[in-house]
Amino acid sequence: MSERVLPLLPSKEQIQQLPLFQNLALPQIQVIHSLEQCQAIASELKHCALFGFDTESKPTFNKGEVSTGPHLIQLASIEKAYLFQMTPAILEFLQPILENPAQLKVGFGLKNDGHLFRKKGIQLQGMVELSKCFTSFGLNNAVGIKNAMALLFQRNFPKSKKISTSNWARKTLTTAQIQYATADAYAALLVFIELQRLALLPPHLYTSSLTFAMPFNTINAKTEA
Repeated sequence: MSERVLPLLPSKEQIQQLPLFQNLALPQIQVIHSLEQCQAIASELKHCALFGFDTESKPTFNKGEVSTGPHLIQLASIEKAYLFQMTPAILEFLQPILENPAQLKVGFGLKNDGHLFRKKGIQLQGMVELSKCFTSFGLNNAVGIKNAMALLFQRNFPKSKKISTSNWARKTLTTAQIQYATADAYAALLVFIELQRLALLPPHLYTSSLTFAMPFNTINAKTEA
């Protein structure tokens, strides 16, 4: 059997020419700001074994200023994204999910998230850091979500610094913020599933009794521009 040849990472210029990543549509995104909304989706969250995961925090600009984030927590399934605007009650609602090792939360750059949640008395469990899952491609340094999408799906994943550094603690999120926050969690989920399809995830994840398989064509169709 011939050795599998994995794709090479496109250059920045090549990535700019790729078709744009297709995010979830707005009707598939739920912005949650009350405990009542949480309770209405409790069952569907409880039965989801795999989430794309990310958080957003209001940026700190002054020296010595301590972040009070996260101000937004994003969970994404293949069909839907949930954006939780933080209150003490909502954080308490999410704690069992965040601390459940049987519900995988996959994302990029999760180290700082662990620090922020520990300050709030939450020990994140079931977390999968995707940035270090690309050594099989000859990439020994951490890979960001933009490069991961280009490498695996040949898609340009736009990242706006203006939106990333916007006020995530505002009461009403803008449409641009909603789309940005959703994309980070949803794309992470697609990356995880594709790495699983290629059998390139860390070995310990394959010992799980959970199954995350999804036909590649389904995922590929979702990334069509």
